[in-house]
Amino acid sequence: MAFPGALNVRTRGRRVPRGGTIAALDVGSTKVVCFIAKVDDPGTVRVVGIGHQVSRGVRAGTIVDMEAAETAIGTAVHAAETMAGEQIREVLVSLSGGQPESQTLTVETTVQGHEIGDGDLKRALAQARNLSIAPDAELIHSIPVGYTVDGSKGIRDPRGMVGERLGVRLHVVTAAANPVRNLITCVGRCHLGVEGFVMSPYAAGLACLVEDEMDLGVTLIDMGGGTTTITVFFDGKMVWCDSLPIGGAHVTNDVARGLTTPLAHAERLKTLYGSAIPTVSDEREIIDVPQVGEEEPAQANHVPKSLLVGIIQPRLEEIFELVRARLEDSGMAKVAGRRVVLTGGASQLPGMRELAQQVLDKQVRMGRPLRIGGLAESVGGPAFSTAAGLLAYAIQHHTELPALAPLVDQQATGWWGRVGLWLKENL
Repeated sequence: MAFPGALNVRTRGRRVPRGGTIAALDVGSTKVVCFIAKVDDPGTVRVVGIGHQVSRGVRAGTIVDMEAAETAIGTAVHAAETMAGEQIREVLVSLSGGQPESQTLTVETTVQGHEIGDGDLKRALAQARNLSIAPDAELIHSIPVGYTVDGSKGIRDPRGMVGERLGVRLHVVTAAANPVRNLITCVGRCHLGVEGFVMSPYAAGLACLVEDEMDLGVTLIDMGGGTTTITVFFDGKMVWCDSLPIGGAHVTNDVARGLTTPLAHAERLKTLYGSAIPTVSDEREIIDVPQVGEEEPAQANHVPKSLLVGIIQPRLEEIFELVRARLEDSGMAKVAGRRVVLTGGASQLPGMRELAQQVLDKQVRMGRPLRIGGLAESVGGPAFSTAAGLLAYAIQHHTELPALAPLVDQQATGWWGRVGLWLKENL
């Protein structure tokens, strides 16, 4: 079957040479971030251009106003290009909405008893064209998470082994086609090509997690403005991901309604005085709350900080309870172990780590971008994990299916079609 939009996106399969340029675009519900980086040595990058802009026209990770989103993206990209001193043509784009679906599937091919080589791996991975994926879905990731040879499991690299049947367990992530197409169109209006999509929690995990966490099992929770995305890493690979259409902006809305204050003031109050858990001094600390429609500062309400915290805490508890429910429903709770890493702009409230530990009953740490050079302190925090992770994704050697989309688009009809398909799989 053909995947919608596959002809418009060139799935990443090339290596970036030393001195080459890569660009990442994180289109979120509250901000748009563009990083431009140079590849210094194999596996390391240095950020040379940074642009970020308040997001417009994006809600819950999905574009709802094309013109507003186009303006925000164009402004962020232009700022990064100006700082880097060069123009970019293609960007690697994060995806946090689009109702992602995560599933593990198995494909198998015969190898007829000879030594397994690269051609056999390509042929096995090419069987993914026959996987049952909904016609209104867009393939985002196809990640081999394990191999089998003649039914023997737990094989990391089957090359050089001898067997009759080679099986591949694939973690396949799909998203609704129309939101993805809208994002492609919006980026294209800024005269940019989309080099590929990366699920935002996957990118954030590549930026924030250490290798031991990825190997032993960990859950990463990326708390954004309009979405909270979740991913589980095990044995060094992403094995599951999901997205919740709720985030920090919902907390701000709760504060605005609960204290009858404008949204801008609600965000300021949340940032300056907000906390995820109450403290003994909250009753004694009084804060000024400007009222909706009142122009005079004297008309502001004077309320204890405990009232603000009492509005914030229930919403955050709800988010973590939804995360826990999704993990349990997915069957990945045991694989994920007892380790949780929190990142994203909405994770920065005081007490967030302690609240997550209470609700999830797991060990929690805060995550920020690691191993990315050239990041100033102002853009090196949890709010920029996804953008930094896109760069990490761009330079690592992928075992994903680099030619899956083009392969699926082509129907091997007739003798020449079958010959061409064989050549693509084996050469």
